[in-house]
Amino acid sequence: MTNAWRAWGGAVGSAVGLALLLAGCGSGGVRPAEMEIALLGFNDFHGHLEPPQVAITTRNAAGQSVAVPAGGAAFLAGAIAERRVVHAHTAVVTAGDMVGASPMVSSLFLDEPTVEVLNLMGVDFSAAGNHEFDQGAQELLRLQQGGCERFATKQPCQLSQPFKGAEFPFLAANTLRSDGTSLLAPGGVKFFEQAGVRVGVGFIGMTLKATPHMVRPSGVAGLTFADEASTANALIPRLRAQGADVIVVLIHEGGVTTSGLQDASCAGLSGDIVPILDRLSSEVDVVISGHTHQAYVCDYRRVNPAKPFLLTSAGKYGTLLTEVLLTVDTRSRKVTGKSARQIIVQGAPYTSGSTPVALQPEFPQFKAQADVAQLVERYSRAVAPLAAQPSGILAGAATRVVSQAGESVLGRLVADSMLHATRAAASGGAQLAFMNSGGVRAELVPATGTGAVTYGQLYNVLPFGNHLVVMGFTGAQLQRLLEQQFASGTNTVTQPRILQVSDGFSYEFDLRAPQGRRVRNMRLHGKAVEPDTHYRVAVQSYLSTGGDNFSVFTEGANVTGGMLDLDALVDYVREQSAAGPLTLPTEARIVRMDAAQQRQ
Repeated sequence: MTNAWRAWGGAVGSAVGLALLLAGCGSGGVRPAEMEIALLGFNDFHGHLEPPQVAITTRNAAGQSVAVPAGGAAFLAGAIAERRVVHAHTAVVTAGDMVGASPMVSSLFLDEPTVEVLNLMGVDFSAAGNHEFDQGAQELLRLQQGGCERFATKQPCQLSQPFKGAEFPFLAANTLRSDGTSLLAPGGVKFFEQAGVRVGVGFIGMTLKATPHMVRPSGVAGLTFADEASTANALIPRLRAQGADVIVVLIHEGGVTTSGLQDASCAGLSGDIVPILDRLSSEVDVVISGHTHQAYVCDYRRVNPAKPFLLTSAGKYGTLLTEVLLTVDTRSRKVTGKSARQIIVQGAPYTSGSTPVALQPEFPQFKAQADVAQLVERYSRAVAPLAAQPSGILAGAATRVVSQAGESVLGRLVADSMLHATRAAASGGAQLAFMNSGGVRAELVPATGTGAVTYGQLYNVLPFGNHLVVMGFTGAQLQRLLEQQFASGTNTVTQPRILQVSDGFSYEFDLRAPQGRRVRNMRLHGKAVEPDTHYRVAVQSYLSTGGDNFSVFTEGANVTGGMLDLDALVDYVREQSAAGPLTLPTEARIVRMDAAQQRQ
């Protein structure tokens, strides 16, 4: 048996090139009528090298609901290795967001350790997600090709000198330079051989078209993100010419279902992936998706008989590994059977608050892969002294759970820290602050009994390294800005992006009102916000350049720069808890009028 892969085009160059990776041996024997190929897929790993203390809720053999502790790079690598032993022909692939929005153990090192772990796992292809662009296209190219050139605020090559880069290609078929060429490889083919028969599996990798609205615009300047379905359909003939018999799309876009973990019925399937699927060529055999952090296995022919592909997503943080089994007729070169299941990556038990989450003996427990565990431990030791530094005391848990109006306690806390850091005239003279909910990445749960929080916990809340920016806006501009929560790009009434606001600022919104008139009664310290009055507003650099579809932010006047958002949060928590536990901001600042009416 021989496995090999080949990638084409883009900026892969010497990092991957057209090299053939060979494994196994022999090709003699009777020609097989069928060949079984296994695809092992995961998505939205987000640099969770250490067990993320997340449980997968499922049912045991007795039908009882159980929580299975899952995740951790070493355990995920162990699961992959175990399935490789079971299957003679295997490809390991991802659907994006392997890096970005990562815990401190990875993001402090510009996610180099995550790339090194993926190398050790033997990943064959990885689609680029929107978070792969968090630090800009040049930094993504560095992760692919290696090297220590600096493109971000953090220092590269702190431990790995030099950093060698990814030994697999990041795929970004729909990410195009101004001359129409792909920034990275569009796709590639992996070949499997058995008894003289060779079958090729072609992979197309794409990120979501909306990526420019989800990252710093300056980081993707000069790039366009083309339509996903059209891009994939156009590349299929090219894959066929390369020898692909099977077509697999790795796409960082996804949906939501109401079906169970192993239920392939597609019940309740919705989301931005659906219109893409309905325009994909029926030549596609499998779609491995991501982005929504949801887990599903979906036989899409049940939704659309004309599109008989299999759709999967493995949730988030390496807690699940999707195993797709394909049966290929070696004469017709067609897929004659396909199935998928979710493998829970059970690793280490943990305690949530005072509640233990124990191992579940009915489910497999995977052995940690030694080389991955050693690598993770190396980086964990490096960050441990900094992460463990005491940084304040909270009166309770500051969570990301949102109200009907879209606010969270932690979102308010972060916005308050931004205002506190920029209120002085010398720091910009801010009167209010806005924070995007998506930039708040982790719960802030203090230690039981003491209420203490550490620097590492605060870091995980704000891992992106954004700077604070203070800008001037009129009240009329603030009105237009807040209206963009419900009608700008991918921001819609059904999927609004609610900005977290600082203490002293409040408003109401009503989704039943016409577009442009949904926000009303804006007030600052009890006084009405006047259309012609100028106000100083603090945001982080991501929003200041129009991130999350808030283009009004680019109209800001008299712009001044500030400290890192993380430093502002650390200083605020420390100062506010110096005389006792910091009281959490639990009072609503935003009121959703249509929801209030529904409760009456």
